Amino acid sequence: MPNSDDFDSLLVNLDSRSYEIFVGMGLVDQAGKVILPVLRQKRVFIVTDENVAKLYLERFEKSLDKENIAHNSIILPAGEKTKSFDFLNKILDAMFESHCERSTTVIALGGGVIGDITGFAASIFMRGIDFIQVPTTLLSQVDSSVGGKTGINTRHGKNLVGSFYQPKMVLTDIETLDTLDKRQLLAGFAEAAKYGLIDNLKFWSWLEKNGKNALNSDNAERHSLRRYIVMKSCTAKAKIVEKDEQENGIRALLNLGHTFSHAIEIEADYKILHGEGVAIGMVMAFSLSEKLGYCSSDDVIRVKKLLESVGLPTTFQDFEKKDWNADNLCYHMNRDKKVKNSKITFVLAKGIGQAFLNSEVSSNDVFETITACSAKLNKH
Repeated sequence: MPNSDDFDSLLVNLDSRSYEIFVGMGLVDQAGKVILPVLRQKRVFIVTDENVAKLYLERFEKSLDKENIAHNSIILPAGEKTKSFDFLNKILDAMFESHCERSTTVIALGGGVIGDITGFAASIFMRGIDFIQVPTTLLSQVDSSVGGKTGINTRHGKNLVGSFYQPKMVLTDIETLDTLDKRQLLAGFAEAAKYGLIDNLKFWSWLEKNGKNALNSDNAERHSLRRYIVMKSCTAKAKIVEKDEQENGIRALLNLGHTFSHAIEIEADYKILHGEGVAIGMVMAFSLSEKLGYCSSDDVIRVKKLLESVGLPTTFQDFEKKDWNADNLCYHMNRDKKVKNSKITFVLAKGIGQAFLNSEVSSNDVFETITACSAKLNKH
């Protein structure tokens, strides 16, 4: 194991499926040593994408070589469209061609897309083999690498095919964030901010004070600030997942803004990043909450102010798509996997840090909120 000063650790307590999250500096170069205790054999199969491979694949493989861990890999195109049946088949074919066994561990080296599709591949290969998450984007570090949601998209919607399948470990190297562009960092910041809006006003206030500095690539304290954000986010998510692993109850709170976001992403043909969609979706969720009398206009303004202050979009009109249509967005939302008995369960809020679930929202109120968001939010 690396020196304890180099990392923080957190246990996700799920009985026999429990695992540790390691968050620290330089962990890509120490990966072989860190993952060795959870390997069933000294052999792994790595899934990554073109962008991450150029930066980290060789370094990661060298860390494996130091521990005499055999490895094969596949490099996929970067982007949301990789989360498909076609690329899932490519991963599985490559694993069979590499003679992977039931005791081989699969490693997801990359962002949320790689983590989602790799975890799903691991869950169905030979009826399930071990996998490890090595998230390299802020969004995947604060959210998607933790909790065991895996899956792919279809033409019918986002993440509609998948499984709950927990990793054996999450290995998070904060230094990988230094190679992200500002847009990718912002996308992750939106997911981190979500935890403040759900039930942690103190964390939200901290983000209001420190968010800009954490995102500033020239700030000398950025690593410690980002490490704090990742640990706070992972701790919050682990706490919820431990209580509701398969989203039968309170885990649905983690979907704050996501029902709106998924519809926006689909309508934009995934030219909007997931975190950008979440930022817009969270503003729309608070706007809907205000419309229904649950929260104040001051809450909506405060949400918008923080997101805009760091550079995140807060309305889909911020993007150059001229045919946004409330009917189309409502159509996508009604095909979301969270629809039950023809009703969408929305995450609404009574204020910042006071999120709750509501499945009795009228379609008319949703339609009016979507329509109003394009015209009125900038006038708040």
